[in-house]
Amino acid sequence: MSRRVVITGMGVAAPNAVGLEEFESAIRSGKSGIRFFKELKELKFSCQIGGKPEISMEKLEENFTPLQLRGLNSSGIIYGVIAGCEAWKDAGLEKAPEQSPDWDSGIIFGTGILGVDKFREAIHLIDEGNTRRLGSTSVIQTMASGISAYLGGILGCGNLVTTNSSACTTGTEAVLMGYERIKSGKAKRMLVGSCADHGPYVWGGFDAMRILPGNYNHAPQSASRPMSKTATGFVPGSGAGALLLEDYEEAIARGAVIYAEVLGGEVNSGGQRGGGSMTAANNEAVQRCITGALQNSDISASDIDLINGHLTATSRDVVEIENWITALDRNGRDFPYINSLKGMTGHCLSASGSIECVAAVLQLHKGFVFGNVNSGDLAPEIEKLVPRQNIPLHTVEGNFNILAKASFGFGDVNAVAIFKKVNS
Repeated sequence: MSRRVVITGMGVAAPNAVGLEEFESAIRSGKSGIRFFKELKELKFSCQIGGKPEISMEKLEENFTPLQLRGLNSSGIIYGVIAGCEAWKDAGLEKAPEQSPDWDSGIIFGTGILGVDKFREAIHLIDEGNTRRLGSTSVIQTMASGISAYLGGILGCGNLVTTNSSACTTGTEAVLMGYERIKSGKAKRMLVGSCADHGPYVWGGFDAMRILPGNYNHAPQSASRPMSKTATGFVPGSGAGALLLEDYEEAIARGAVIYAEVLGGEVNSGGQRGGGSMTAANNEAVQRCITGALQNSDISASDIDLINGHLTATSRDVVEIENWITALDRNGRDFPYINSLKGMTGHCLSASGSIECVAAVLQLHKGFVFGNVNSGDLAPEIEKLVPRQNIPLHTVEGNFNILAKASFGFGDVNAVAIFKKVNS
């Protein structure tokens, strides 16, 4: 029997806010989390700005034991554990007792690369012949599945506990993987999400590719400009987002708050063919991913009220809009609202999909569309296709029913998830 899947808890550690309530306030007001980093200037980066969540000591002590904090130097694990535990708590769930795990609950929490600073620390110690000083946690802080392992142990989950990795598609893909597991009856609850480390050793490769903006170091909050004619590249970010997916009947039985329903979605790849490459999407694959998501969700293109796009503030933004228009066969005034979170957070890489899914679901649940920061000067190619009013600069209040969330990643991989408002 196919089951309905709903979202009953969320958590977030984003560059512009940590915590669900603070995050909603931030995206409603257009608060930017992009800052200048002196360290990047000293390292002679062209782009010396980025997005990094600000984590208080109080927040660390809420989520980690003193033993876990000893030698902890993996920012992705810190962000992921904070977001994941917040989502679990927000759903009204308790940790499993010491005697036995919760067999019905699992975790799919992705990342791109984990514990880069811990790796650097370890490499220096090993090269100096001090391997015995690495400590007992260097492996678990740097293994890709470290984040799902940390969360699995803290919460006591006994179902599938794993980590996925598909570049910037990771977070949205995790949502759809968790959705499929519940839909098929293999789990009652899945904590899904993704995280990304911050810092020069993660962002340096992108700076070398010259795809980051180097001309906004004096004005960091103006640098990330999705859909703008003056966009000059994406601003690197970091953080984590988490969503607690649950079998609808289970959620109703325990009286849980339901934020939204996951109607379905699609993941695919362009195979780096037909114009696709390691760094650019095959347009046909993107369009097929969108139409596949509609079919799998049993809705039509005209049902979409709002799109939260990938839209990174590069020349590919125009192409993404064109792909949406082709796939939905809607343009002009008939095109849905569309927005991008990256004007406020930068591009949080492997964490972007999950942070943006949290923002997407908040919009449906609370009835608003957040404004597009730094997109006042729309690219003329976009302005010809979609009217300004459908790409709002400021928050718009309203009752929206269905939202499409898209993520596209290096390796020519795509994911589109469809969320529906659930009326009480």
